Amino acid sequence: MDGFSYINLFDTKGIEYIIIIAFLILIIPFWRMLNRPLRVNSGMKKAVLQGSLLKAPQGIFLSNNHTWAHMLRSGDARIGINNLLINLTGDVNIKMVRDPGTRIRKGEVITELERGGKRLAVVSPVSGEITGSNPDLESDPSLLREDPYGGGWICSIRPTDWLGDISGFHFAAEANTWLKNEMERIRDFMAVAAHKYTPVTQAVYMQDGGEPAGFPLAAMPEEAWQEFQNEFLK
Repeated sequence: MDGFSYINLFDTKGIEYIIIIAFLILIIPFWRMLNRPLRVNSGMKKAVLQGSLLKAPQGIFLSNNHTWAHMLRSGDARIGINNLLINLTGDVNIKMVRDPGTRIRKGEVITELERGGKRLAVVSPVSGEITGSNPDLESDPSLLREDPYGGGWICSIRPTDWLGDISGFHFAAEANTWLKNEMERIRDFMAVAAHKYTPVTQAVYMQDGGEPAGFPLAAMPEEAWQEFQNEFLK
């Protein structure tokens, strides 16, 4: 036929172009699937959060009373509560029982945690002069749970015997080991307390593996709080 010529694609690069186009059509959906935002289910999020309960930041000294101390460059020590304790009670109100400028001895009550009329007394991990309190906690007590080793600090103290006071504390990797062992102690305590005070709902207080489930101490009566105080905070 005049004006018409037949071109065999297999004799040209046309077939290569077709293969490339087909490859792109197939690869684009796959590429989009790989790059879409990863959705983490609630169970995985909870597992990550619970794993963080057994880790303390570097530079933090943990006491057996579930408080921590960190020395600042100014010479003051910041004082707070570890995340394991606050994840048992959930959000609480903070009441300082000592004013800045007063002196306190290691082991004396420095603040109280209150929730629904139930209280835990928190003792100071070091001796010295109280130089300040965290003003942010007054307006946002949730900082204590959301950032216990940072923005959730409670007060600052100018220690009189820093090295002596922290000599029996837990630091670095040893602190994480202590937290793990303390979790086991708390698990045993919660199992007994749940059977004693709320036997019908005891299964919800501690999950498999010993992690807190839903702020277990918060749901227990005042008697359980007092037992916890005597067992873990004195």
